Formats: sequence, structure tokens, C-alpha cells
Amino acid sequence: MTTPDQQSPAPRPPRPLTRDRIYRSPMGLAGGVLLLGLVGWLGLDAILVGEGRTPWLALAALLLVVPLIVAFTLRPAVFAGEDRLRVRNPFRVIELPWGQVASLRSGYTNEVVTDAGDKYQLWAIPVSLRARNRAARKEARRGAEAGGDGTARARGAGGSVGALGDGPVRAEGDEIMHGLRQTLEAREKAQSAQGEVSVRWAYEVAGPAVAGAVLLVVLLAVG
Repeated sequence: MTTPDQQSPAPRPPRPLTRDRIYRSPMGLAGGVLLLGLVGWLGLDAILVGEGRTPWLALAALLLVVPLIVAFTLRPAVFAGEDRLRVRNPFRVIELPWGQVASLRSGYTNEVVTDAGDKYQLWAIPVSLRARNRAARKEARRGAEAGGDGTARARGAGGSVGALGDGPVRAEGDEIMHGLRQTLEAREKAQSAQGEVSVRWAYEVAGPAVAGAVLLVVLLAVG
């Protein structure tokens, strides 16, 4: 018999089927780290050894530039879960249940389109025309080796960028978009993947940048 002190604990909420897949731009991350290092070195040097208004100007410039570098290089990411797609762009975070996603389009940029017709660019998944051309050449060579019958398709897929088994060779960004489309097709009708699209502005990024811009303008105006 169970006493009041021995009651079973409350059931835990169900865990998601899988963890979110996170997509970020390696080139953006590397460029952001390099830019932050360069800007930080120049700014701190001006603050420590500068004279007159120089330290204050350097401080204002850092307050303006550092958030912008973070916003456009380190911050962008795409989180693909079982029930929703979360897009973290430089100044906004968009959460889209799969049931609200109409399509995922790839052109000169990658973007998600909602049922309401709203479009949101996927900053973390950039388009590389060079990578597309390279993938197209590999696919053409693989087709030529197969002699048109597809028998060599699996042989060349293992070492090709963006290859999926015996599917076509794709650029890395196009391969990611293909995977997102597959998730959309599988989950858009699920009950747990319904809801409303939410958009939140990243004030934690925009606020310091605006403050730095205002301080810089004031310092330049007062001479």
C-alpha cells in the first residue's frame, strides 16, 4: 500500500523524438571570429593608448560594430526539429510549425515561405553558385561514366560533396535544403506540428548597436 509520502512522481513531459538538427555557415563562423579578433585588437589598442577623444570614439565604434559582426556571422542558425523550424537571422528569430510552411525555396538565396505568403531568408544556409557548378560537373561526369543507365551512380556517390546514396550530387546548401524539404513532407500533417508562426526581434543585438551609433554620432557632432 502506498503512503502519501511514497506517492509516485508526476509524469515527465514527453521528450522530442529527435534532437533539433542545427545548421550554421562554417565560413560565416570563421569570418566572424577573425573580424572580432581584428576589431577587438584595434579597438582596445585605441582605448588603452589613444589620447583625447580617441578612446571614447573607439569605445562607441566597438559598441556599434561588434554586435553587427556577431549578428551577421556568428548568430545565424537554422534549427530543424520534429515539430517546427526555428530560423535565427541577424535581427529576428522566426519559429515556424511545419504545418505553416508552404515551401522551402532555393534560388540566389534560400528561403522559407509560409502558408500566408510571408518569406524569410535562411541566413545560416547561404547559396554558393560555385559549389552548385562544381556539383553539376560531378553529376555530369557521373552520368557519363554510367553510360546513361545509372549503374555507376552508387560508385561515385561515396566521395562526392552533397551525395545521398544513389541520388543526385548536390552542393552542400542544396543538400541541406533537400533534407529540410523531406522533413517538411514527413511532418507537415502531424498534429504536434501545427500552430502559429512567431517572430521575435533580437533587441539584445539591435540595442547595443543603436546605442553605439548614437554615441558615435554625438561624439562626432560635439567635435
